[in-house]
Amino acid sequence: MFFQFLMTLLLRLLFVCVFYKCIQSLNHSLLVPCRLLVLVLVLVLVLVLLCLRMTRPLLLCFFFCCVAFGRSKPTEKKKRVMEALLGHVQHEDDKGFEYDHEAFLGEDDAPEFDKLPLEESLRRLGLIVDRIDVNKDGFISEDELQIWIQSVQRNHTFHEMESQWDQYDADRDGLISWDEYNRTKYSDGTDLGSEFDYSRVMEREERRFRAADRDADLKADKQEFNAFLHPENHLHMREVLVQETMGEIDKNGDGFIDLKEFMEDLNIPEGEENLPEEAETERQHFLDKKDKNKDGKLDQQETSDWLFRPDLSFSDAEAKHLVTESDADKDGKLTKTEILNNHEMFVGSQVTNYGEALQRHDEF
Repeated sequence: MFFQFLMTLLLRLLFVCVFYKCIQSLNHSLLVPCRLLVLVLVLVLVLVLLCLRMTRPLLLCFFFCCVAFGRSKPTEKKKRVMEALLGHVQHEDDKGFEYDHEAFLGEDDAPEFDKLPLEESLRRLGLIVDRIDVNKDGFISEDELQIWIQSVQRNHTFHEMESQWDQYDADRDGLISWDEYNRTKYSDGTDLGSEFDYSRVMEREERRFRAADRDADLKADKQEFNAFLHPENHLHMREVLVQETMGEIDKNGDGFIDLKEFMEDLNIPEGEENLPEEAETERQHFLDKKDKNKDGKLDQQETSDWLFRPDLSFSDAEAKHLVTESDADKDGKLTKTEILNNHEMFVGSQVTNYGEALQRHDEF
């Protein structure tokens, strides 16, 4: 009897341990086929336990399932690189040109496309092409397209800033002081004593505000407030963004980001075996590319080079993409005819209120 009891107990423990490891594996970044295999194994274990009427091990399995999901950390890659995307959708031309439309027209104007018929959209697209052709040589170069796309994005962020301006300019003096911003944002009934640490957020925002405040009067005009809200678009804000990032990742406070801290920022403990492929790639990139002086850690300049990659420019990539896809004679530049013939990539079969779009560009 004792032997039978011992074997039953060991069998139950075995089931529980296998179940727990399976759930842990499911909650890590395994490849899809592996996840399916583990899921099938979990279901088989559950069915076996039910068939054997082993309710207690089943309850234990449920408990360990909760523990595994609670303790395991997802290995999703954090987006640390500072480059404003050109649209809110992924760039997938095989599924549509929405990304291209938002890059070319701006996120504000792109949704208005459906309001205009084809003839009117072509006419207004022609007006835009004339504006892009800065040197008036009859061609649109990649550089001219890139300048236009960057201008569109600046207009979008400036428009976003203006939509918030009246909310914070309490005294209507045309400036937003730090006290006005702080009082408006954090005195609206927010429970500052809650579990979330608002003090750290306020400290970070005050550093950004002071960095954006070029004349150091603790009052922001519209250009300064725009830099505060969208620091990734302004060169003079890079230093404070680097400091913020290092402060978040540098856990031991030595002023550097070592490999262990870098991997933990990806929610992957350094030294863990059988790393997911993407995590191993990040680890190698740290060693081979990010750590340029090979001292095993990132200093402020190396962190800046990582966050603001000189080889990464969405506007440049989009300009090259539009030229490549529309350049019928492959001369490396576009004519108005080539753009109009491929209008669906630029604006679709309809177009936005170009009077408003052109007026916004004149403001800059």
